[in-house]
Amino acid sequence: MKDERILLSHGAGGKKSQELTERVFLKHFKDPALLLLNDQAVLDQIDGRIAVSTDTYTIDPVFFPGGDIGSLAVHGTVNDVAMSGAEPIALSAGFILEEGLPIEDLDRIAGSMAQAAKDAQVRIVTADTKVVSRGAADRIFINTTGFGVLRAGLEIGGQCALPGDMILLSGTIGDHGIAIASSREGIKFQTPVLSDSASLNGIVTSLLDAVGDSVHVMRDPTRGGLATVLCEIAVQSDVGIEIREEAIPVKEAVKGACELLGYDPLYLANEGKMVVVVSQEMTQKALDAMRSHSLGRDSEIIGEVSSEHTGKVVLQTIMGGRRLVDRLTGDMLPRIC
Repeated sequence: MKDERILLSHGAGGKKSQELTERVFLKHFKDPALLLLNDQAVLDQIDGRIAVSTDTYTIDPVFFPGGDIGSLAVHGTVNDVAMSGAEPIALSAGFILEEGLPIEDLDRIAGSMAQAAKDAQVRIVTADTKVVSRGAADRIFINTTGFGVLRAGLEIGGQCALPGDMILLSGTIGDHGIAIASSREGIKFQTPVLSDSASLNGIVTSLLDAVGDSVHVMRDPTRGGLATVLCEIAVQSDVGIEIREEAIPVKEAVKGACELLGYDPLYLANEGKMVVVVSQEMTQKALDAMRSHSLGRDSEIIGEVSSEHTGKVVLQTIMGGRRLVDRLTGDMLPRIC
């Protein structure tokens, strides 16, 4: 595949399309439903409520420290489904390829997706490819839709936070945003910053097995970061949220990069972290369950839900002051996922 590139004929539905499907996608995507090469996948009967999420990935660069657009597409969609409390079971994948994309790069991305799906124990059951003229897209865009099955009795969502609930964060923030920014700018740090891109369904299972319906909200703070997600929860639930700056874990390398580049880690994207709102009496049990998982070892209690200043997020600063935290305005770092 070296030096071979995507041609418009690879998207025309003829022999070139078949060749690309066999050489790249069927090499990596081996699910029985997909291998039938129908225009749809037929799944076995599912017992329970279904959670569905769709997302499109346009990240630049497509290969970044700690991952690539392929693994990110799987992780991001798995996480969106898992944040409802559902167990992700299957994904669809749609590829928009720019004429001239190296087929070797596409093969690497497809392999990364397949490995990420295997690690998350989800199936890629149907896929589609389109090719656009050179300049009509930037190398590759990927759309994924995920499906999951909800546990009986769970009602988890941004509208479910209650005064007195505690807010947990599963680890350090800003890793993904700084990994992308440093890659674009060609900045190297003494301690490399890698994206935290990962599938969170494993840690969600550990949490729900431990405390079940005591979990009221789960969100992954991607675009807009931790600050924006908390603001959204405050509005959806009509509550106030208070967080402590000193409790929010940030790697020293990320702090340094933020100072250098002028970013606020509260607004940087994350792709392998989750915010959890849990009832006060089950907080320690929930924290222990999160810390027992490899993706939650740095979990912390960062704040609580209040009946005051509804719809607002207040940050208690390290200096002892208090300030309102608003949603991200503008686009601090475009093409982040």
